[in-house]
This record gives sequence, structure tokens and C-alpha cells, in this order.
Amino acid sequence: MKITKLPLLVRIIIAITLGIALGFVMPDVMVRVFNTFNGVFDQLLKFLIPLIIIGLVTSAIADVGKGAGRMLLITAGIAYGATVLSGLFSYVCSITLFPALVASGQEIATNEAGQMFPAFFTIEIPPLMPVMTSLISSFLLGLGIASFGAKVLKQGFDELKDIVTLAISKVIIPLLPIYIFGLFLDMTASGQVGPVLTAFIGIIVVIFSLTAVLLLLQYSIAGAITKRNPLKLLVTMMPAYFTALGTSSSAATIPVTMQQTLKNGVRENVAGFVVPLCATIHLSGSTLKIVACAIAIMLIQHIPFDFPLMLGFILMLGITMVAAPGVPGGAIMAALGILDSILEFNAEQQAMMITLYIAMDSFGTACNVTGDGAIALIINKLKK
Repeated sequence: MKITKLPLLVRIIIAITLGIALGFVMPDVMVRVFNTFNGVFDQLLKFLIPLIIIGLVTSAIADVGKGAGRMLLITAGIAYGATVLSGLFSYVCSITLFPALVASGQEIATNEAGQMFPAFFTIEIPPLMPVMTSLISSFLLGLGIASFGAKVLKQGFDELKDIVTLAISKVIIPLLPIYIFGLFLDMTASGQVGPVLTAFIGIIVVIFSLTAVLLLLQYSIAGAITKRNPLKLLVTMMPAYFTALGTSSSAATIPVTMQQTLKNGVRENVAGFVVPLCATIHLSGSTLKIVACAIAIMLIQHIPFDFPLMLGFILMLGITMVAAPGVPGGAIMAALGILDSILEFNAEQQAMMITLYIAMDSFGTACNVTGDGAIALIINKLKK
């Protein structure tokens, strides 16, 4: 089997393992070679981020806005509210639990590590526009296309979305394991990999537990509104959860999510509208993971943050998640722009985010689609 045919998570695990193993024996010159590659990849990623935002967010907002109506507004409002609340839940749990996992002095000093083995050369690839400019432009264009029904413009942005998605799936994702290999190679050669792995393992366990608690909370709310047993409702949705674990795709799981939502007593016309829509706009599990990973990295690296900063990040993240493309790791790719513009994450910190996120990609997707069933139950009750 070709390595490119392996799942992304497997390729990243291989990259991390090889980076750690070879970091102890690799000559300094080879570490500098991979740092040179990482520098070029970082510039390419920074160039693509505004295009990713323009291509994905504009088209996604235009798509959501096309079916204007009361049920759409209610569903979108509940989905966005659930996504934001999951981010706030993640924030509270993360600042409570993560400090105990990060021992004093265990800092990932990636900037210092890179200075020990500097790149042979750098290439500057300036982005076409700042990240915040691309975000505001996307909102304006997406809402405008939805309002005026600009078919030609919509088609153009749909084609740009296809180009950007192709760039992610054919360029960024295949090169990502090499980038992560170089990052862990550098950290190992610099003597910093031990604290990183210790922190990562504990963080992954906590985040997985938080996704389970989040689902219990979502179905407790749905059960209270519908006056039904939340555990029975959640158990009925388990086939959708495990299907998403296997596919890592909300879209591919829609048929199973629909089937189990109907078994929970949701009317067919409601399920047929809510489930496909929420597969696009409701990403509470992904938001939970991104917020938790961001806080973990800021704690590990002693980066100062406060609640107002994280609230702005979460509110923007809830909108940006609508643009997550249907490729592995699509949500974290869509979030890179605001990680840069709001939290000011550098290339190494973004790579850490990607690594942590991909390690739990399937569990976030499973949380997303299972939560879609809870939203469908609430809409079904409100529409009576």
C-alpha cells in the first residue's frame, strides 16, 4: 500500500514517530534541510489562508442564505448557538483541567528550537490580503450573493471553492506529514520533545472526555424540551456516531444520521431539512476541540490570554466553521485564519494545533453529527 493511501491520522503518527526516532541521530545539516522545507511550507500556507477563507466562507454563507425562511433562521440560530456554547464549555473546562497537565517549566520553545538549526534559505510569499480583510470580505460577499441571488457571482465562488478544496486535499494535506515530521525532528534534536508528548497525551484524553460530556448536555437539553428520556435518545443515535468515527465525514454520515433521527420520532420533513443543513453549519465537536487545543498550546507556551480574547475567537470560530470543507482536517484548515489573526499563532503553533486536532478528528466529527440529532429533536418540537 502506498503511504499516500493511508489515512491522514496514520501518516501523522508515522511522521511524529520517525521525527522523534531520527531526531536523536540525524546530522545537523539534515535537520536544517527539513527546517528549510518547513519555512517554505509555512509561507505557502500563509499565502493560501486568505484564499481558503474567501473561497470557502463566501460560498458557504451564500449556500446557507439561499433557503431563507423561518425554519432556516431558527435552525441556523440554534446550530450557531450550540457551536458557541460548546466553545465556551470547552474554554471553562480547559482553563480548569489543563494547568494540572502542564507542569511548571514544560514549555514548547519552538522559536528557540528553530534558531538552533536555522534554515539554509527562506522564501517570502506575501498573501494577497490580510486575514481579517478576507473574513470581512467573505461575509459581505456571501450575504450579498444570498440576498440578490447573484447566480454568476455564486458560480464563480463555487468554482473558487473547488480550487481551494483541491489545493487543500492535493497539496496541503499530502505535505502536512512532512511538515510535522520536520517539526518533531527539530524539537527532538533540540531536546524538547519529552514535555510535548507528555502534555499531548493528557490533553487528548481530556478532550475526548469533554466530547462525551457535551453530547450528554445536548441531549439533556433536547430531552427536557421534548419531555423524553435523553439517554434513550442518545443511544438511538449511536449508529450515526460510530459511522462518523469510521468515515470522519459529516456528509458521508447523513443517511445514517437521517435514519436514526427518524427513529427518535422526528418528522420526515423536519429531519430531511435539519440533518443535511446541520451537517454543514453545526460543528460543536470541532469547535470544542479547536478551543481546547488552542488553550492547551497557550498554557504550554505561557502565552497570555483572557476571556474577552477567547470569546471573540469563539464567536468568530462559530461562523468560520461553516466553511469547513469535506476533507480530513478541513475544520482546522478553515480555522487557521482566525488562529493567526485573533490568537496570533505562529507557524509552529499552528502545526501543533493541526497535529492535536487530527489526532482526534473522527471523534469531533462523531460529536458533530450526533449533536445534529439533538437539534432536529428541538426543531421538531418547536415546529408543532
